[in-house]
Amino acid sequence: MIEIQLKRLPHGDGLPMPAYASRGAAGMDVVTAEDFTLRPGERMAVPSGFAIAIPEGYEVQVRPRSGLALKHGITCLNTPGTIDSDYRGEVKIILANLGSEPFSALRGERIAQLVPAPVQRAALTELEELDETERGSGGFGSTGT
Repeated sequence: MIEIQLKRLPHGDGLPMPAYASRGAAGMDVVTAEDFTLRPGERMAVPSGFAIAIPEGYEVQVRPRSGLALKHGITCLNTPGTIDSDYRGEVKIILANLGSEPFSALRGERIAQLVPAPVQRAALTELEELDETERGSGGFGSTGT
């Protein structure tokens, strides 16, 4: 378990902190800090009312809530979104309405989930040629029959 520090912003007063809804939940539910309505096809960055300090070597992924996705077509764009360990601004959730009806949420309603994850950094080595594999350079759908 890692410790993530949270700073509540003035417009987040009275809101619950992100929290796990059950013992086995992978993500912490996060709520909206303001009322909003998304029309079909519309997207917006929804304020959470808090900022966080993530330890170096970790990120926090922002993911959609399955119930909102199934019932209303509400999803997070850039999923999973990444909050980097050196970001200290307000956490905002990029929501989009892929449904056919407007979707409204009131301040304090759950809109997404946050999942802490370790970050594996890489060192790239430039080569003239890459090693051969059975798949080769076959792209999208190339492994299905």
